[in-house]
Amino acid sequence: MKSPGSGLPPARGEAVKLRHSRKHSTASQRWLLRQLNDPYVIAAKAQGYRSRAAFKLIELDEKFKFLKDGARVVDLGAAPGGWTQVAIKRGASRVVGVDLLAIDPIQRATLLQGDFTDEDMPSRLRALLGGKADVVLSDMAPNTIGHTATDHLRIVALAEMALQFAIEVLDEGGVFVAKLFQGGAERTLLEPMKLHFAEVRHAKPPASRKDSSELYVVAKGFRQR
Repeated sequence: MKSPGSGLPPARGEAVKLRHSRKHSTASQRWLLRQLNDPYVIAAKAQGYRSRAAFKLIELDEKFKFLKDGARVVDLGAAPGGWTQVAIKRGASRVVGVDLLAIDPIQRATLLQGDFTDEDMPSRLRALLGGKADVVLSDMAPNTIGHTATDHLRIVALAEMALQFAIEVLDEGGVFVAKLFQGGAERTLLEPMKLHFAEVRHAKPPASRKDSSELYVVAKGFRQR
Protein backbone atom coordinates (compact mmCIF):
# COMPACT_ATOMS: atom_id res chain seq x y z
CA MET A 1 0.00 0.00 0.00
CA LYS A 2 1.26 3.49 -0.85
CA SER A 3 1.98 6.05 1.82
CA PRO A 4 -0.92 8.35 2.79
CA GLY A 5 0.44 11.28 0.79
CA SER A 6 1.12 9.35 -2.41
CA GLY A 7 -2.38 9.40 -3.82
CA LEU A 8 -4.04 6.27 -2.46
CA PRO A 9 -6.11 6.45 0.72
CA PRO A 10 -5.85 3.84 3.45
CA ALA A 11 -7.60 0.53 2.87
CA ARG A 12 -11.34 0.62 3.41
CA GLY A 13 -12.56 -0.75 6.72
CA GLU A 14 -15.97 -2.00 7.75
CA ALA A 15 -18.81 -0.12 6.03
CA VAL A 16 -20.45 2.67 8.01
CA LYS A 17 -24.23 2.54 8.38
CA LEU A 18 -26.61 5.47 8.80
CA ARG A 19 -28.33 6.07 12.10
CA HIS A 20 -31.80 7.57 12.09
CA SER A 21 -32.08 7.00 8.35
CA ARG A 22 -35.78 7.88 8.39
CA LYS A 23 -34.80 11.54 8.68
CA HIS A 24 -33.33 11.48 5.16
CA SER A 25 -34.82 10.90 1.73
CA THR A 26 -33.72 7.82 -0.20
CA ALA A 27 -31.47 9.94 -2.44
CA SER A 28 -29.93 11.67 0.58
CA GLN A 29 -29.31 8.31 2.25
CA ARG A 30 -27.46 7.03 -0.80
CA TRP A 31 -25.32 10.16 -0.98
CA LEU A 32 -24.52 10.12 2.75
CA LEU A 33 -23.62 6.43 2.72
CA ARG A 34 -21.33 6.93 -0.26
CA GLN A 35 -19.59 9.85 1.46
CA LEU A 36 -19.24 8.05 4.79
CA ASN A 37 -17.76 4.95 3.14
CA ASP A 38 -15.64 6.66 0.49
CA PRO A 39 -11.95 6.04 1.35
CA TYR A 40 -10.93 9.21 -0.49
CA VAL A 41 -13.32 11.32 1.57
CA ILE A 42 -11.93 9.75 4.73
CA ALA A 43 -8.32 10.27 3.60
CA ALA A 44 -9.00 13.88 2.59
CA LYS A 45 -10.27 14.68 6.08
CA ALA A 46 -7.32 12.87 7.69
CA GLN A 47 -4.74 14.69 5.56
CA GLY A 48 -6.33 18.11 5.72
CA TYR A 49 -7.47 18.41 2.11
CA ARG A 50 -10.64 20.35 1.47
CA SER A 51 -12.05 17.82 -0.98
CA ARG A 52 -11.54 14.26 -2.19
CA ALA A 53 -10.72 15.79 -5.60
CA ALA A 54 -7.27 16.59 -4.24
CA PHE A 55 -6.35 12.95 -4.80
CA LYS A 56 -7.25 13.20 -8.48
CA LEU A 57 -4.53 15.83 -8.93
CA ILE A 58 -2.08 13.85 -6.80
CA GLU A 59 -2.64 10.75 -8.94
CA LEU A 60 -2.39 12.69 -12.20
CA ASP A 61 0.86 14.28 -11.07
CA GLU A 62 2.31 10.94 -10.01
CA LYS A 63 1.63 9.64 -13.50
CA PHE A 64 2.62 12.67 -15.59
CA LYS A 65 5.07 14.58 -13.32
CA PHE A 66 4.04 18.14 -14.08
CA LEU A 67 4.09 19.83 -10.65
CA LYS A 68 7.75 20.82 -10.34
CA ASP A 69 9.52 22.57 -7.48
CA GLY A 70 9.28 26.32 -7.93
CA ALA A 71 6.43 26.14 -10.46
CA ARG A 72 4.04 29.03 -10.94
CA VAL A 73 0.52 27.60 -10.97
CA VAL A 74 -2.93 28.92 -11.84
CA ASP A 75 -5.92 26.97 -10.49
CA LEU A 76 -9.14 27.79 -12.37
CA GLY A 77 -12.39 27.04 -10.57
CA ALA A 78 -10.32 26.57 -7.43
CA ALA A 79 -13.08 26.36 -4.78
CA PRO A 80 -13.00 24.85 -2.24
CA GLY A 81 -9.21 24.73 -2.64
CA GLY A 82 -8.12 21.09 -2.72
CA TRP A 83 -6.10 21.37 -5.93
CA THR A 84 -4.45 24.59 -4.71
CA GLN A 85 -3.42 22.76 -1.53
CA VAL A 86 -1.86 19.94 -3.55
CA ALA A 87 0.07 22.34 -5.81
CA ILE A 88 1.57 24.04 -2.75
CA LYS A 89 2.46 20.77 -1.03
CA ARG A 90 4.10 19.54 -4.25
CA GLY A 91 6.54 22.45 -4.34
CA ALA A 92 4.90 25.23 -6.35
CA SER A 93 6.47 28.60 -5.53
CA ARG A 94 3.42 30.66 -6.40
CA VAL A 95 -0.19 29.53 -6.72
CA VAL A 96 -3.10 31.75 -7.74
CA GLY A 97 -6.60 30.30 -7.48
CA VAL A 98 -9.63 31.85 -9.18
CA ASP A 99 -13.31 31.05 -8.67
CA LEU A 100 -16.69 32.73 -8.89
CA LEU A 101 -17.17 31.61 -5.28
CA ALA A 102 -15.26 32.95 -2.31
CA ILE A 103 -12.50 30.61 -1.09
CA ASP A 104 -11.30 30.45 2.50
CA PRO A 105 -7.65 31.54 2.77
CA ILE A 106 -4.91 28.99 2.09
CA GLN A 107 -1.42 29.72 3.35
CA ARG A 108 1.07 30.62 0.57
CA ALA A 109 -1.69 30.94 -2.06
CA THR A 110 -3.36 34.00 -3.60
CA LEU A 111 -7.09 33.42 -4.01
CA LEU A 112 -9.29 35.63 -6.19
CA GLN A 113 -13.06 35.73 -6.37
CA GLY A 114 -13.88 36.51 -9.97
CA ASP A 115 -14.42 35.26 -13.51
CA PHE A 116 -11.36 33.92 -15.29
CA THR A 117 -12.90 34.97 -18.61
CA ASP A 118 -12.76 38.68 -17.66
CA GLU A 119 -10.62 40.59 -20.12
CA ASP A 120 -8.12 41.78 -17.53
CA MET A 121 -7.73 38.46 -15.70
CA PRO A 122 -4.71 37.10 -17.66
CA SER A 123 -2.68 40.26 -16.99
CA ARG A 124 -3.74 40.29 -13.32
CA LEU A 125 -2.60 36.71 -12.86
CA ARG A 126 0.72 37.25 -14.62
CA ALA A 127 1.37 40.18 -12.28
CA LEU A 128 0.52 38.08 -9.21
CA LEU A 129 2.68 35.19 -10.45
CA GLY A 130 5.61 37.43 -11.30
CA GLY A 131 5.59 36.20 -14.89
CA LYS A 132 3.90 33.60 -17.01
CA ALA A 133 2.50 30.39 -15.55
CA ASP A 134 4.20 27.00 -15.71
CA VAL A 135 0.96 25.09 -15.07
CA VAL A 136 -2.71 25.91 -15.59
CA LEU A 137 -5.15 23.60 -13.80
CA SER A 138 -8.89 23.34 -14.40
CA ASP A 139 -11.14 21.00 -12.44
CA MET A 140 -14.16 23.09 -13.43
CA ALA A 141 -17.51 21.59 -14.35
CA PRO A 142 -20.71 23.46 -15.25
CA ASN A 143 -24.00 22.96 -13.48
CA THR A 144 -25.61 19.90 -15.02
CA ILE A 145 -29.24 19.58 -16.15
CA GLY A 146 -29.35 15.78 -16.42
CA HIS A 147 -29.34 15.71 -20.22
CA THR A 148 -26.13 13.87 -21.10
CA ALA A 149 -25.49 15.41 -24.51
CA THR A 150 -26.12 18.97 -23.31
CA ASP A 151 -24.06 18.52 -20.16
CA HIS A 152 -21.20 17.14 -22.25
CA LEU A 153 -21.25 20.13 -24.62
CA ARG A 154 -21.27 22.51 -21.65
CA ILE A 155 -18.15 21.06 -20.06
CA VAL A 156 -16.33 20.96 -23.40
CA ALA A 157 -17.18 24.64 -23.94
CA LEU A 158 -15.88 25.44 -20.44
CA ALA A 159 -12.67 23.49 -21.11
CA GLU A 160 -12.23 25.36 -24.41
CA MET A 161 -12.38 28.67 -22.55
CA ALA A 162 -9.86 27.37 -20.03
CA LEU A 163 -7.58 26.32 -22.90
CA GLN A 164 -7.74 29.78 -24.49
CA PHE A 165 -6.90 31.27 -21.11
CA ALA A 166 -3.96 28.87 -20.73
CA ILE A 167 -2.62 29.84 -24.16
CA GLU A 168 -2.56 33.48 -22.98
CA VAL A 169 -0.77 32.91 -19.67
CA LEU A 170 1.46 29.82 -20.10
CA ASP A 171 5.20 30.04 -20.49
CA GLU A 172 7.03 27.99 -23.12
CA GLY A 173 7.05 24.31 -22.09
CA GLY A 174 4.08 24.81 -19.77
CA VAL A 175 1.35 22.33 -18.84
CA PHE A 176 -2.44 22.45 -19.06
CA VAL A 177 -4.66 20.02 -17.12
CA ALA A 178 -8.45 20.03 -17.53
CA LYS A 179 -11.50 17.93 -16.73
CA LEU A 180 -13.70 16.57 -19.51
CA PHE A 181 -16.58 14.14 -19.81
CA GLN A 182 -16.46 11.32 -22.33
CA GLY A 183 -18.88 11.81 -25.19
CA GLY A 184 -17.18 12.64 -28.47
CA ALA A 185 -17.46 16.44 -28.62
CA GLU A 186 -14.11 16.77 -26.85
CA ARG A 187 -12.44 16.27 -30.24
CA THR A 188 -13.08 19.94 -30.95
CA LEU A 189 -10.87 20.71 -27.96
CA LEU A 190 -8.12 18.22 -28.72
CA GLU A 191 -7.30 19.49 -32.20
CA PRO A 192 -6.23 23.02 -31.15
CA MET A 193 -4.57 21.54 -28.07
CA LYS A 194 -2.35 19.37 -30.26
CA LEU A 195 -1.27 22.47 -32.17
CA HIS A 196 -0.07 24.19 -29.01
CA PHE A 197 1.36 21.29 -26.99
CA ALA A 198 4.01 18.70 -27.73
CA GLU A 199 2.16 15.94 -25.85
CA VAL A 200 -1.56 15.46 -25.13
CA ARG A 201 -2.69 12.54 -22.96
CA HIS A 202 -5.94 11.32 -21.38
CA ALA A 203 -6.31 9.71 -17.98
CA LYS A 204 -8.99 8.68 -15.50
CA PRO A 205 -7.33 8.74 -12.07
CA PRO A 206 -8.36 6.07 -9.54
CA ALA A 207 -9.93 8.76 -7.33
CA SER A 208 -12.45 9.48 -10.09
CA ARG A 209 -15.55 7.47 -9.27
CA LYS A 210 -16.12 4.47 -11.52
CA ASP A 211 -19.67 5.52 -12.35
CA SER A 212 -18.52 8.95 -13.51
CA SER A 213 -17.81 9.69 -17.18
CA GLU A 214 -15.21 12.30 -16.26
CA LEU A 215 -11.66 12.04 -17.49
CA TYR A 216 -8.75 14.44 -17.57
CA VAL A 217 -6.59 15.74 -20.38
CA VAL A 218 -2.96 16.52 -19.61
CA ALA A 219 -1.16 18.64 -22.24
CA LYS A 220 2.59 19.15 -21.81
CA GLY A 221 5.21 21.14 -23.67
CA PHE A 222 3.34 24.36 -24.52
CA ARG A 223 4.59 26.22 -27.57
CA GLN A 224 3.50 29.61 -28.91
CA ARG A 225 2.25 29.57 -32.50
